[in-house]
Amino acid sequence: MSTDRPPPEHFLTLIHQQKRGRLKVYLGFAAGVGKTYEMLQEAQRLKSQGVDVVIGMVETHGRPETAALAGGLEQVPRRRIEYHGVVLEEMDLDALLARKPTVALVDELAHTNAPGSRNAKRYQDVEELLRAGINVISTLNIQHLESLYNLVEQATGIKVKERIPDYVLGMADQIVNVDLSAEDLRERLMGGKIYPTERVERALANLPACARWRWARSLICSTGGAANRATVKTAPARNASWFALVHAARTPISCCAKGRAWPAD
Repeated sequence: MSTDRPPPEHFLTLIHQQKRGRLKVYLGFAAGVGKTYEMLQEAQRLKSQGVDVVIGMVETHGRPETAALAGGLEQVPRRRIEYHGVVLEEMDLDALLARKPTVALVDELAHTNAPGSRNAKRYQDVEELLRAGINVISTLNIQHLESLYNLVEQATGIKVKERIPDYVLGMADQIVNVDLSAEDLRERLMGGKIYPTERVERALANLPACARWRWARSLICSTGGAANRATVKTAPARNASWFALVHAARTPISCCAKGRAWPAD
């Protein structure tokens, strides 16, 4: 008789995975391609279907189209932290855990929390939410992955300070590639729809590097890479029925949304 069988701890692991929340990430190659906007659109669709969805943290960066789309969604009040005489606002993790929504929106996965926060990084907050059984939708630019640090520095001369381990993207049950042509991105930049005027020139200078980040993101999703559990599919983001995964087997999916002139993140 074969003795090749999983240890008893394996079953306990399966039980814990069943209780764990699911993670969806809108993945882009630059600010302004529409990650946050797409996330908010999905939240509005989920709300219309009766799903309990709340905003844990969304950064609109003063972009009116994005701010308008957040309207009507419940927002957990932010936590205010004073640091060197400056009051900073962060996601209130404890309040969000206590609220325990079905789905929480947590923007900018690579964000570094203010000193005095329980966790140093926002992705660590997201891990706590997932362990508590809360499903999370988040956003990320590809250049923040730890494994791409050297590539980004070589391409741009910029040292990306906010980085996350590759395993964080690997936790995602679904990754949605939010794409935009270089021409559309340039038009949005020059129109002041992404950055204020004083930052536009520098952003335009980095566009060639953005092409490399775009390529790196496609490579990661097509070959497995950091998201090594993902099955790659090509489909518009708006047709991605991620919420069905909450009540189904764990089936990671990667979707690609190409060539749309969305409002900026």
